[in-house]
Amino acid sequence: MRRPLVALALTSLAGLASAEPPDALKPMAFLAGHCWKGTLADGKKTDEHCFAWMYGGQVLRDTHTVRGADQAVFTGETTYYVDTAAKRVAFLYIENTGGFSTGSVENGPEALLFPDGRYTSDGKTMTYRARWTRHGDEAYETWSEAQTPKGWATMFKVMMKRTD
Repeated sequence: MRRPLVALALTSLAGLASAEPPDALKPMAFLAGHCWKGTLADGKKTDEHCFAWMYGGQVLRDTHTVRGADQAVFTGETTYYVDTAAKRVAFLYIENTGGFSTGSVENGPEALLFPDGRYTSDGKTMTYRARWTRHGDEAYETWSEAQTPKGWATMFKVMMKRTD
């Protein structure tokens, strides 16, 4: 007896629920299932990222909110996935103002490295890079730089602390 196509699809999806993340995403696993929050340099705004596995651990989702005086200043979402053609972790970030970023993530010896990503908004593109250095199970430091005509310049450095 042949099983209906819907039953086959549901069986396949049920298998995904218990799947482990691909090896390439495992260095980011400490982020999943948690929210992380830091205070920006001005001392008035906070930056919060909440990570969750999607599609049975095949994709890591990061919902991002910057708040000032308890109001969202802007929001965005990043999807991290394995680009099997390029054999690396890639990401797409989209924010509520229409800007977006694309790039990749490498597992460095002491940090997650985001080499030369591209941010595009209003027809303009900026090249940036970032480094997330883990501080145990409760925090990580994020450091982002932008490429300028005079070289690389720090955009921000924030200690992100686990909030749950």
